[in-house]
Amino acid sequence: MLEEVERWLATRSWSVTDRPLHRILAAKRASGQSVSVVLPALNEEETVGDIVAVIRHDLMHQVPLVDEIVVVDSGSTDRTAEVAAAAGARVVHRDAILPRLPAVPGKGEVLWRSLLVTTGDIVCFIDADLKEFSSDFVSGIVGPLLTDPGVDLVKGMYDRPLGGAAGQGGRVTELMARPLLNMHWPQLAGFVQPLGGEYAARRSLLEQLPFPVGYGVELGMLVDALHLVGLDALAQVDVGVRKHRHQDGQALGRMAAAIYRTAQLRLARGHLVRPALTQFERGSDGFEPRTYSVDTEERPPMAEIAEYQTRKVA
Repeated sequence: MLEEVERWLATRSWSVTDRPLHRILAAKRASGQSVSVVLPALNEEETVGDIVAVIRHDLMHQVPLVDEIVVVDSGSTDRTAEVAAAAGARVVHRDAILPRLPAVPGKGEVLWRSLLVTTGDIVCFIDADLKEFSSDFVSGIVGPLLTDPGVDLVKGMYDRPLGGAAGQGGRVTELMARPLLNMHWPQLAGFVQPLGGEYAARRSLLEQLPFPVGYGVELGMLVDALHLVGLDALAQVDVGVRKHRHQDGQALGRMAAAIYRTAQLRLARGHLVRPALTQFERGSDGFEPRTYSVDTEERPPMAEIAEYQTRKVA
């Protein structure tokens, strides 16, 4: 490991207990900064309501840390929107944001568009499929941004159990993202959960970053933020254990392909000859191929979008 990374781990890796809530609140009052929490959601009716309810109770009613909770519905066919609204979130459909630009499927697309419908100086992203959710996920990763002006982006780190086995979750991280980062961006080798969906950043940084529209968004954001603001402006906080719905192996394969594509673009800004992934499923006549396109599109920095510029002027 690079000496720079060892030093970073000692100075930019914290525990949620390192910043008591009263200290975070005092820093928020002193700085006057506002905090938005965004949940990208696609068919998460079973979990999204509990997450929203916990954040509202713990961090809006009991203490004034969070200023708004926005659930961006990415085309759910279940009751995700109704459940989220009943729990107290403001729900916005992906297609209603920046309608002149047709939306494409993907998590990164939703995160990018959320910048247009939130107002916080700090934006905190939380995945909507978390179980046994704790508000420490929000306060833990928002805390350094409020207390340390030198920090621009904070990732959550946590244990990810799979079935009954501790630490076996995050398979795409271990098989794809971590090798890529260690080989090509070794300064980022200290991140425990580089693909984790729980992170917060200053709006001033997010609006300058391009957003891969799909699963490559987390890796792309880390790499681009490293080049834009440097390693010392990035941090991570241990928030305990993350329990969520796990995807099957083929879905993970498609995720890995998108992440590899994101890395490839940043390494060479070149073009794949064939941006597709073929997988196999057993059918009545043996193994049948299924070919999926790999996310190759990226959204430009939000600061370049006319509607966003107009909103800032207003």
